[in-house]
Parts: sequence; C-alpha cells; structure tokens
Amino acid sequence: MGESSVLWLRVAAGLYSLGLLDAVITVVRRREALFRLALGAFGLGAVLHLVSLVEQGFATRQLPVNDIFETMSFCAFVITITFFAIFLRYKAASLSVFIFPLVFVMTLVGALRSPVSPWSNDVARSTGLLIHVVSTILGYAALLFTAAASVVYLWQEKQLKQRKVIAYARILPPLGTLDQLISTSLGAGFGFLTFGLVTGLIWAFVEMGTRWIGDGSIAISIVTWTVYLALVFFRVSAGWRGRKTAIMSIAALACYALTWVLHAQLQRRLMP
Repeated sequence: MGESSVLWLRVAAGLYSLGLLDAVITVVRRREALFRLALGAFGLGAVLHLVSLVEQGFATRQLPVNDIFETMSFCAFVITITFFAIFLRYKAASLSVFIFPLVFVMTLVGALRSPVSPWSNDVARSTGLLIHVVSTILGYAALLFTAAASVVYLWQEKQLKQRKVIAYARILPPLGTLDQLISTSLGAGFGFLTFGLVTGLIWAFVEMGTRWIGDGSIAISIVTWTVYLALVFFRVSAGWRGRKTAIMSIAALACYALTWVLHAQLQRRLMP
C-alpha cells in the first residue's frame, strides 16, 4: 500500500473515531449528543477513504483487496456507503451505534498496514501497554458488575411473578433502579473495552509491525468485541430493557470469559 494511500486511510480512521465516540456516549447516556458532528466527520472520512482506495487501485492496477488489510479497508468503505444509503432513505440513526464503531475498527485495522518506527524508549512502550491493560480491566470490572446486577434482576423478577416476598429481598434495589444500573455499567464496559481494544491494536502494531495480524489472541479479542457491539446495539436500537438486557449482559460476560480461556490456551500452545 502506497504511503499517501495509507496516510489518507489513517486520516479517515481519525475522522471515523468521532463516530465511535458518539456511539459510546449514546450507549452510556442513552441520547445522541454528538450525532450530527459525528455524521459529518463520518461523511468526510468516507471521501478520504475513497481517495485512499482509488489511489491504491491505480497503483496496483487491480481492486485493492490483495491482503487482509486492504480487504478490511474495502469492506469498511462498502459498509459506510451502505449505511449512508439506508440513512438517507429511512433516517435510521440508531444504526450508527453499531456501524460507527465497526467501521472505525475495520478501517483502523486496514490503516495498520505499513510499519512505523519502533518504540522510542521503554517508558513509552510500558505506558502504552499499561493504558491497554488498565482499560481492559476496567471494562471487565464494569461487565462483571453488570452481570451481577443482571442475576439479581432476574431473581427478583421471578420472585415478583410468583408473588413471593422474601424478607431480605426488601433491601434490594427495585427493578427500575437495577435496570438503570445495568444500562450504565454495560455502556461503561463497552467504552472501556473498546478503548482497550484500540490501544491494544496500536500497541501491537508498533511492537510487532505487520506481524500483529497473525496473533490469534488479537483476532479472538476482535471477534468477541464485535459480539459485544451487537448486543449493545440491540439494547439501544431495539429498546431492550429489563429481562432481555439482563440476559444480554450475562451473555456478554460469558463471551469475554471464553475469550480469556481461549487466549490462555493459545498462549500456552505458542510458548516454546
């Protein structure tokens, strides 16, 4: 991929990041605070994305889908154009909660094609890794809290449906409060885990160059994050509340627990 083509793609990814920020705020605060700004940045990013694809196509004299990086970039652009077509026709702004983060991550992966200079010093390297680890741990903590609140919600709902009143159940928060806690912690977990994924991708890119794409643990993390993104999307767009959200939260925690297990097994197999 040509240097200028990569540059345009990285600028496009930077503009797409505003869409990611809008999606996180929408999930956490349950209102579209930056949607218009994010939509404009997303449109400008799509133009620069197209410039990158066209330039790369002319340089190679073929469709820019020669490797995983170019394919991810191309697919991200197709998804972006499809989103704008649907939005102009149906004004389906709720789709942005799923599309904005997905396109940003796919474009970021495509932009991490050309190697950059290694870490300037050990402090920068350690700091980058620390930010990734702390963000991920905070995300897991929020997700664990969400799952715990979800279990309490499902149990309390069952007691109410059966018209059972247990003495210590009275000290528990009402269902409405639990639903609010689940929503807030789920959004916070999504924000932290997304930031952890992005910083992890960038750190791995600087650390390993293009070899990071072959790291199985990173691939597993991206797939799991995509599942979490889909679950969050249903919460926002389909208006899932109460029982559905509780089950969704437990499912998200199960996905990330599976990721930890697979990551540990993969690391043991790769160790000499």
